[in-house]
Amino acid sequence: MLVVDDDERNLLAIETVLEDVGDIVVARSGEEALRHLLKGDFAVILLDVYMPGMDGYETAQIIRSRDQTKRIPIVFLSAVNKETEHLLRGYSMGAVDYVFKPVDPMVLRSKVAVFVDLFAKTREIERKAQQEQELLDANLRANAELLRAEQDLRRAEQRQAAIIESLPIVLYLEPLTCDVRCPTFVSGNFQTITGYPFAEVLQEPTLWGDRLHEEDRERVLRALEERAHTSKLSVEYRWRCANGSYKYFHDQAVLLSDPEGVPLEYAGTLTDVTERRALESQLVHAQKMDAIGKLTGGIAHDFNNLLAAVLGGIGLIERRANLSEEHLKILSMTKRAADQGSELVRRLLAFARQQQLQPTPVDIASLHKEVNDLLSHTLGGLVELDWHLPEDSWCAFADRSQLELALMNLVINARDAMPDGGTITISADTQDIARGNKLNLEPGTYVRLEVADQGTGIPAEIADKVLEPFFTTKPVGKGTGLGLSMVYGFARQSGGTFSIASEGKSGTKATVWLPQTSSIEEDTATSKPPKMVEDRRKLSILLVDDHPEVRETTAALLRELGHDIKEASTGAEALMILAADGQTIDVLLSDYAMPQLSGTDLLVKARQLLPNLPAVLITGYADAEEIKERPTDVAILNKPFNPEDLAATLRNSVQRAEISQEQ
Repeated sequence: MLVVDDDERNLLAIETVLEDVGDIVVARSGEEALRHLLKGDFAVILLDVYMPGMDGYETAQIIRSRDQTKRIPIVFLSAVNKETEHLLRGYSMGAVDYVFKPVDPMVLRSKVAVFVDLFAKTREIERKAQQEQELLDANLRANAELLRAEQDLRRAEQRQAAIIESLPIVLYLEPLTCDVRCPTFVSGNFQTITGYPFAEVLQEPTLWGDRLHEEDRERVLRALEERAHTSKLSVEYRWRCANGSYKYFHDQAVLLSDPEGVPLEYAGTLTDVTERRALESQLVHAQKMDAIGKLTGGIAHDFNNLLAAVLGGIGLIERRANLSEEHLKILSMTKRAADQGSELVRRLLAFARQQQLQPTPVDIASLHKEVNDLLSHTLGGLVELDWHLPEDSWCAFADRSQLELALMNLVINARDAMPDGGTITISADTQDIARGNKLNLEPGTYVRLEVADQGTGIPAEIADKVLEPFFTTKPVGKGTGLGLSMVYGFARQSGGTFSIASEGKSGTKATVWLPQTSSIEEDTATSKPPKMVEDRRKLSILLVDDHPEVRETTAALLRELGHDIKEASTGAEALMILAADGQTIDVLLSDYAMPQLSGTDLLVKARQLLPNLPAVLITGYADAEEIKERPTDVAILNKPFNPEDLAATLRNSVQRAEISQEQ
């Protein structure tokens, strides 16, 4: 209650009368009363009519003009002016009642109590209304949250269903006992994976068992029998789908039981692992080919050393011995056999991807004439070549001679697959390869060469073996088994790949992918090495080779050519000779693959002693990546070599070094 009066005695009297009715706030002027009204709310205002300054009428008028206070009841206190006109003025200013002084305590208490009770009840109603509103709001929020939760659950279920539908997985439930297989429920993507609607499976209980692969049937049926004892199943098998193709399925199941442990049914998944098995097969094949490649490269290295010694020795015999015609014939046959061995080693290195290639832009259209000329006397009259080459000039970035040899191998294999004759189709186009492709190629544009025949095809049981070296289906003496493996190694080393596909007896398609490049005419003035003049001078040569027979044979050949030779069996021994007598050495001739210190490492240390020392590296292994690290002025001579190549390489190396020093 707000009591407004300028007389302290009146304030004290009213406080005494109303102290047990409610809380009292006193104001001694109209201005002070207005300040209290700004701070709080009141049940009733007891307002003296006559006060100095702002009187009661003016104060009441201001109270009624404000939205926050116009509803508060005002009771005027007056000692005079009981006339009707004064009463009407008070009521017009917003008064609800008059109390005349001197105040009757009983009357005042009764009138004020009514307004206090009304205020309290109003507050209680407002509080209850607020509580009800809060409960309503809370209920609305709970309903909204429940609706959102239901929507989220529905979306999650839809996502789960979509994910399950997109995966190569079938979920199923199956009774404890049934004839072979009799699922009571399968997920919706069953038809997508198998090609059969579930209703058809229910109508034909034997369908599942009938379409098992013959080689897997016994093993799978045995696993199903064991399921009853082990309460679980995990087996992979091949199953023939509706389109006739076989897929690999991984079938897993566990036993479901009720809370008391009583078995109810089996819950399982049927997963399509066909792609995974294909990738695993590719990985195993790649690992096997890599291992064979490493083994092949090592064999080729040792074989090249032996051939170098054999051919070098034959060359010395030809030069030194005065043989009869019969003996020369035997020597010529021996040399031919060694040359054939050298060609075999080159094929081994091609498979192992350790041959040295000299890739250049190769115009695919220009291969037509060269390959035709090479094969014209080989194919016979029953086989015809049908070329489908582009009108546009496409260039593959590859070693031209090796590409021609690869095409020849593929064409000859196609001819052998058509004993009764036929047409071999050779076609070419370009293909853009994206990232993450199944060919395991870097993204880019590739030239695709395809050789297709109409022959007997490749039996499925040997399809995975045809790229292995030494594997051949030809009779003994009719093939080495290195043709396709050489093509595979060449393509991979060139930055491409090779595949072979065959469908039963409808022929075979062999495809080579090679990186495409633009046709760039080389500047002959800068691309060709400087012309070397004939040079018969006597050279001082430091020969380094850890293989005694090869070193001795090579030294004998060099002496036969009129050169002075100093020999070293290790890189360390060669460095000692260079440190002691290096100024007299004209050229360093070193094997590449040596223990402790390789040919390139020896060359680096030798150049630290003699910066301008000419050098030639000999290799029977041709590890292209490491040999590429040699200086550009260092030549490479492949084992086995003939005396003419050896002499020319040494002479050119010395002359190139002299030209470089003059410049």
